[in-house]
Amino acid sequence: MSRVYLDWNATAPLRPDARAAMAGAFDIIGNPSSVHAEGRAAKMLLERSREELAETLGASRADIVFTSGSTEAAALALEGQGLACAGVEHDCVRAWGEEELAVDASGRVTVHDPARTTLQLANSETGVIQDLPQGLAVSDLTQGFGKIPMAFDWLGVRAGFVTAHKLGGPRGIGALILAEGEDRPARLRGGGQESGRRAGTENLAAIAGFAAAAKAAQRDLAAGIPERLAGMREHLRERLEDAEGNTMFPGRVSRCLPQTLSILTPGWKGETQVMQMDLAGFAVSAGSACSSGKVRSSGVLRAMGVAEADAACALRVSFGGTTTVEELDRFAEAWLAARDRWRSKQGRR
Repeated sequence: MSRVYLDWNATAPLRPDARAAMAGAFDIIGNPSSVHAEGRAAKMLLERSREELAETLGASRADIVFTSGSTEAAALALEGQGLACAGVEHDCVRAWGEEELAVDASGRVTVHDPARTTLQLANSETGVIQDLPQGLAVSDLTQGFGKIPMAFDWLGVRAGFVTAHKLGGPRGIGALILAEGEDRPARLRGGGQESGRRAGTENLAAIAGFAAAAKAAQRDLAAGIPERLAGMREHLRERLEDAEGNTMFPGRVSRCLPQTLSILTPGWKGETQVMQMDLAGFAVSAGSACSSGKVRSSGVLRAMGVAEADAACALRVSFGGTTTVEELDRFAEAWLAARDRWRSKQGRR
């Protein structure tokens, strides 16, 4: 039986639109900074892709700066800012922020001074969606972009960042979005690419794939795919619930991403579950891909008040538009069987 990929929040499968756009870009041999015909053709594709990405982001009055991904974009946005952040943020944000914001048990963050705060739109582990206050300094839009309706212009944030591979684009390409009047000094210095904000020859094929994937994701939003995925998520949750209430679903009471389910069974280590499900033919994770494999419990769940021992027992299932209900049912059957075996070894029913 074929394997089932349920780790889309780590990396979504490459969309056919992105693959085709990248293949076309490989045929353009010029450097976008060159002034000859070949260079102008490359520059034309670069700027057209930038415009297309801005349109899908709803960022008509913003500047788009291409980077190698969200981690680089976060550094460009946050370095030297000294912004307040919460423990539910991705490590690439916490590396630059001051972790001082309170998080409640539902995963919601309290913001006191938006102008001095960075706050994510959606969490990669629990799927919890935040209500971003107007005037927010910086927002990690990575997990929300292409999965829920949003527009940078009406979010009212001064800077945000996204990456392509979370919505079906290629790995290794992201973008910093700067509101009108905002600027950031270059961290990578050299040539004058990206309006002097990020030196280095642009990754043209990846940028073209990014724009194509973003357009395809917007079509999915318009077609109601998120609503279908939310129904599938609730179907899976109901399959996994137990009468004793021993299995919990962090963030369940909050508004969440439609394709993300966090599962926590105290005592049953998340990494053990990942390995058992992998052997059964399912790709899932114990949390953020950037933290997975490290010997530590989920910082996101600890920030939500979950005990450290329990936070190490979380499993994340994330899926997308090509996932079927039948695949989720197959996963549920395998996971429930594994849980029964674990309970039997623990002397539980």
